[in-house]
Amino acid sequence: MSDKESDINIKASIEAILFATGTAVEATRLMAAIGSEEEPVSKKEFNAAVDELMQEYEAEDRGIRLIELDGKYQLCTKNDYYDVLAKIVNMPRKHSLTDVILETLSIVAYKQPVTRAEIEKIRGVSSSHAVNKLIEYNLICEVGRLDAPGHPILFGTTDDFLRCFGISSMDELPDISPEKIEDFRKQAEAEAGIEVPT
Repeated sequence: MSDKESDINIKASIEAILFATGTAVEATRLMAAIGSEEEPVSKKEFNAAVDELMQEYEAEDRGIRLIELDGKYQLCTKNDYYDVLAKIVNMPRKHSLTDVILETLSIVAYKQPVTRAEIEKIRGVSSSHAVNKLIEYNLICEVGRLDAPGHPILFGTTDDFLRCFGISSMDELPDISPEKIEDFRKQAEAEAGIEVPT
């Protein structure tokens, strides 16, 4: 089998698996499913096939795209076609993220894994409603329990979080500059009427 035929087979196999599952699948699982013990798929071959598929799907005449979510891959509809799909499919309602919910989500994203009590300590107010909404929207989920009295739930972000914000991994979150942190500290001091130690 020539290299080109092998690439087409790998690409077609990736496409078939992702289309059939409809969910994000780990690269290692895809490689294991496509290859065999006698002829395993190399990381280089797999990455080349994924890169080609991504480029092909980015063409203007394609309605789907291949995205990476923290080492997993998924086929999804391009955002441009949401309105067209909504006319045919009973699409879920787009969730509205209020400032409170976004603030809570950003704490989870940057501090994960994090407990509800830690979120509330940072925010200074009860965060039960915001946490529950984020779980309902599948942007955060339970990732474990803290080894402490009461074993509080630890929360982290989901693949849907990555998908919704258009990033492949948590490494793509923007860094918060020291100047911005200082601005936040001054704002918190002004709102609370106290001085926050540095």
